[in-house]
Amino acid sequence: MSEKNCCSQDDILKEIGSKMADSETTNSLADFYKVFGDGTRIRILCALQEADLCVRHLAELLEMNQSAISHQLRVLKQAKLVKNRKEGKTVIYSLADDHIQTIISQGMEHINE
Repeated sequence: MSEKNCCSQDDILKEIGSKMADSETTNSLADFYKVFGDGTRIRILCALQEADLCVRHLAELLEMNQSAISHQLRVLKQAKLVKNRKEGKTVIYSLADDHIQTIISQGMEHINE
């Protein structure tokens, strides 16, 4: 490799390095994606794409017990993928924002290609 190619390669590496996120950010992103690694959580997110739902309705829809659904919702809420609001005594869950809708939709589109 010539000296010129080496230096230009060093410049490219320096430029790439300056654009990359730091380790803390990339670890946070990895943790974010780990939450998507559970089929039940994905099913919950897919259901919430269609409508805001309470734990009881999610449990019925997914044919699971409410305790298991609540546990998964807690994980999703900690990851800021879902949010909740109270309507009387009932807690209603929804997707946290449009980004989550996009991530799920693009993932589904990708696997269905």
